[in-house]
Amino acid sequence: MARTKEFDPEAALQAALELFWQRGYEATSMSDLVDHLGIGRASIYATFGSKHELYLKALDRYDRAGLEPIMRELSRPGPALPAVRALVRRYATEAADDRLRRSGCLVTNTAAELAPHDAAAARRVERNWDQLQTVLHSALLRAQAQGELPAGRDPLALARTLLVLMQGLRVVGKASGDPARVRDAAEQALTLLD
Repeated sequence: MARTKEFDPEAALQAALELFWQRGYEATSMSDLVDHLGIGRASIYATFGSKHELYLKALDRYDRAGLEPIMRELSRPGPALPAVRALVRRYATEAADDRLRRSGCLVTNTAAELAPHDAAAARRVERNWDQLQTVLHSALLRAQAQGELPAGRDPLALARTLLVLMQGLRVVGKASGDPARVRDAAEQALTLLD
């Protein structure tokens, strides 16, 4: 007879996500995961697979949780540019917030730590960035169609620029103690939308 799980896999996955986000992949050992999740090593392997598989599942969870609200915000009917501006400013605010900036963004952290040598992690980073770029592009196309964005602007190039800026804000914010650096960069980038 198969034993039932004595823990909540979703809660364990969330706890693993938080630990990986705080420490990074390499600095998190299986022993750390066992201690933090409060479940045995065998249960972790049986439920999630290897540490690498657990990391990828945690990254997928983070990705869904972060992108869904952005998609909703940028897809709302009405003017599109205020939502785009608000998103860029939110990234800058989060990057400058002492409580949030030390952890950074799990996707951006993965891009720096794992993507150069881990194909599965690199695919997830690219997927996240592609989705974010697509939703920005769609919002900017809508803004252009509604007369908010000048006709001569390239919505795809602007979406790519904002994506790179937003990821850069998270990297600089994580390492810098100067909040003006990220806020000023965000505000200057937003002038591209005028």
